[in-house]
Amino acid sequence: QVQLVESGGGLVQAGDSLRLSCAASGRTDSSYVTGWFRQAPGKEREFVAGISWSVSSTRYADSVKGRFTISRDNAKNTVYLQMNSLKSEDTAVYYCAARRSIGVVTITSASYDYWGQGAQVTVSS
Repeated sequence: QVQLVESGGGLVQAGDSLRLSCAASGRTDSSYVTGWFRQAPGKEREFVAGISWSVSSTRYADSVKGRFTISRDNAKNTVYLQMNSLKSEDTAVYYCAARRSIGVVTITSASYDYWGQGAQVTVSS
């Protein structure tokens, strides 16, 4: 089992930056792909970004390309999501998720095995 805990959410203004962290604990001796998803009120959960264990592969939703950057520090069992130039439409609960895989970054939530509790990000315009 792997436990994921997100942190770093908050209330910011449009154009500001925010960095989310996802700390993993438990069975972290295996290779995991980690993804960030988000869910806005009344909308379905959507893929935001993902990164492979080796950091050789990243993937982003079109809506965040060029603004968000995903990275990871395996020594700290932590994945980060740097969010720049935030927009009001980025307002959502952001979830960290992990799946047992060496390299394939998938965008479907059903393919992920473990989930964090979520972190609220609110962007005021």
